[in-house]
Order: sequence, then C-alpha cells, then structure tokens
Amino acid sequence: MAINNVKRIPVIARARRATTITGMDPENLTQLEQRLSVTPPNPEVQGNPVRRRFTAEYKLDILRQADSCMGPGSLGSLLRREGLYSSNLTTWRRQRDEGTLAALKPKQRGRKAAAPDPMALEVERLRKENARLANRLKQAELIIDVQKKVSQILGITLDTPKESENY
Repeated sequence: MAINNVKRIPVIARARRATTITGMDPENLTQLEQRLSVTPPNPEVQGNPVRRRFTAEYKLDILRQADSCMGPGSLGSLLRREGLYSSNLTTWRRQRDEGTLAALKPKQRGRKAAAPDPMALEVERLRKENARLANRLKQAELIIDVQKKVSQILGITLDTPKESENY
C-alpha cells in the first residue's frame, strides 16, 4: 500500500495524530481541522453566574431608548446589545405605568426587618432614669450611714422621724 492513499482520509478527529501519520503540513489543513488540533477544550469549571441587578435609572433609560426605537430590528439590536429579554421590557413598562418607581428598584432579599416597638424608646428612657435614681439612693444612704457613725462617736443623739412623717 502506498502512503498516498492514507493522505486522502479526512482529518477531523485527532487532527494532530492524523498530521503525523499522513505527513501533511498544517498549512494544508482546513480552518476547523487547525482549530481542533491547536486549541483543546478548556477543562476549567466555570464559576456560578451572578444575578444581575438593574437600577431604576438604568431601567428608565432602557425604556426611553426602547420607546424611541422606530426602525425594523432596532429594538432587537438594543436588547441584544444590552443582553436583555423582551419580558424585561414588558415588566418594566407595567411597573412604570403603575407609577411605582419603588417597584423599579431591586428589592432587598431575606427576612424583613422587625417593626420598631413604639414603647421601646420609652422603656429605655425609664431604665436609664431608674439606674440614675438607684445610684443617687445608694449615695444618700451612704451619707446617712456616715452621719449616724459620726453622731455616735460624738455622742449626739438624733431624733428618728416617725413612719407617718416619711409619707
């Protein structure tokens, strides 16, 4: 068998190996065959895609541009250029027509924050006042104890008020 017959075998799969067997130069290969023989597929795993978020200003700007598209295919080219779907425009137009600009802004994900308790501020104020008064009471009791000890040392008798006088 002659080697000339082997050269006529199509060189698609395993192009590198085929070029070594057939002795063909890379210039003689087609573009597809060269691409298959030169660049192996990328074995690296791609990361998780990130969800896109659109600001209200961006949405309104795209809606203005979409409304100004008059020629055939101009709206499709706008959508391709921006990487959007027609359903995005439909949803954004509905939200714009409802007049809910807040609906155009992306919503915060996760649990909703707890509503602030209207009595929480009053309770906190009363706790602080209670702590302040407790400190003043301790200080006053300490002063009274010192006065009692001084009066005992000096031999001075103090009149104790009756219980009914305190109230």
